[in-house]
Amino acid sequence: MTKKYSKDHEWLEIDADGIATIGITDFAQKELGDVVYVELPEVDSEVNQDDEVSVVESVKAASDVKVPIGGQVVAVNESLNDNPELVNSDAEGEAWFFKIKPSNLEEIDSLMDESAYQDFIN
Repeated sequence: MTKKYSKDHEWLEIDADGIATIGITDFAQKELGDVVYVELPEVDSEVNQDDEVSVVESVKAASDVKVPIGGQVVAVNESLNDNPELVNSDAEGEAWFFKIKPSNLEEIDSLMDESAYQDFIN
């Protein structure tokens, strides 16, 4: 599936099993600067769309990460605990933050496609 983007600079991608992988956009990591810490949500926690579920800290600022669609957290990217700088090098790939099993796939309709997101940030 194509990536979708939130106005809060998170990206989301749904895999073939219906699991959503979520992280922050490349634009967001550039705005933050050098990332030094990522706080991840608890596995098995239930989250609602727009809940603040994670925090990313850089040398410049700390920023809340909101979940673009609601559901149950099924995995977190443990590698970010030891290597938060992955966010700077591969924000929209290896540095995903968490995965959720969506509770309402219709919430995806409120997100932007890549073209709309590029217009939003430019």
